[in-house]
Amino acid sequence: MRILGVDPGLTRCGMGVVDAGPGRRVRLVEAKTARSPADMAPHRRLLMIADALEAVMAEHRPDAVAVERVFAQSNVRSVTGTAQVAGVVMLAAARAGLPLGMLTPSEVKAAVTGNGRADKRQVQTMVQRILGLAEPPRPADAADALAVAVAHAWRSGPCAEPDRAQHGGAGTLPRATGRDLTPAQRMWAGAERMSRRRGAVAPGGGRGV
Repeated sequence: MRILGVDPGLTRCGMGVVDAGPGRRVRLVEAKTARSPADMAPHRRLLMIADALEAVMAEHRPDAVAVERVFAQSNVRSVTGTAQVAGVVMLAAARAGLPLGMLTPSEVKAAVTGNGRADKRQVQTMVQRILGLAEPPRPADAADALAVAVAHAWRSGPCAEPDRAQHGGAGTLPRATGRDLTPAQRMWAGAERMSRRRGAVAPGGGRGV
């Protein structure tokens, strides 16, 4: 299964493509960052990001798209641009007829490190290990996008099992046991199952959108 992960941002938008296979194996396909100048009109900046995103989708033909969910921040201007780019990603996935996954930052961190409060360096280091790279992927936005793709692969792949108690049976909960799971994956799966049953809570105590 080929997954395009996106770390949305108006100045820098990270895009990472991975191939996920049996046995929790994940292989790097592409990692890059789309940029737009801050002095350009917002709608033209979004067009630049959209063009770059569509080019990656056309080249690598992913089976699914995953994007990091946007939460409110004190910097309204920054979060507005990030949310706009996330909307561009959602539209591109819809036009391509691809399934879309949305993950919170804590879900992504927990998936790849086992710690929902991990810092960027820890995420980069674990992405490097998971993908078997000689060094951490750069720039940081591309590494974050790869983390999103990996997290989505592990949530929607063989480790997922039906959660019929949620969304009328349409949701999935990650499997928390099995020899094929790493300690980080088991920790994330347990935390994910608990958080979904209690309801997703955004950082700072707010409820996720």
